[in-house]
Amino acid sequence: MFYRWERIIVGISMLVLSVTAYAQEISREQIKGLDEQVQEIKSDVLAIAAQLNQLEEKLLYPSNTQIAIFVSLVDGETFRLDSVEIQLDGKPVAHHIYTFKELEALRKGGVQRIYTGNIRAGEHDLQVFVIGKSAAGLDFRKKEHFKVNKDVGPEIAEIALAAQNIVFKDR
Repeated sequence: MFYRWERIIVGISMLVLSVTAYAQEISREQIKGLDEQVQEIKSDVLAIAAQLNQLEEKLLYPSNTQIAIFVSLVDGETFRLDSVEIQLDGKPVAHHIYTFKELEALRKGGVQRIYTGNIRAGEHDLQVFVIGKSAAGLDFRKKEHFKVNKDVGPEIAEIALAAQNIVFKDR
């Protein structure tokens, strides 16, 4: 009788072990399937987020009132740009303090979008304040006024900075 109980116990043990091994195989397959589903959901969420950002920009900055102002350096400029402040119609709209890496990018021909906003069609006063150091190490401050004529479409303006002057390019 003991031998019979031993066989039953061994049989049940084998059955439990085989069920456990089968369950592990199923769970591995399920986990792999779940992982793939999670990756697909992540991709979908990123695509939806990109679309929402585009819609948000269209709502916040409609093309008929949008203005974008960019900053660049004139080729060959060696002065150190510390900060730029932009005022539109007497109201401050942008202020940026430059890091070494940002200054290097501008020197290599980079362009920075410093402001995007909405203005009505017509003529507007754009003021640019620049603080920096000349190649000789002297501190300088520059202030320039420009007129921006905003039409019905989007307006793009570039401010090209140099140690001697500030150049306004209306696009």
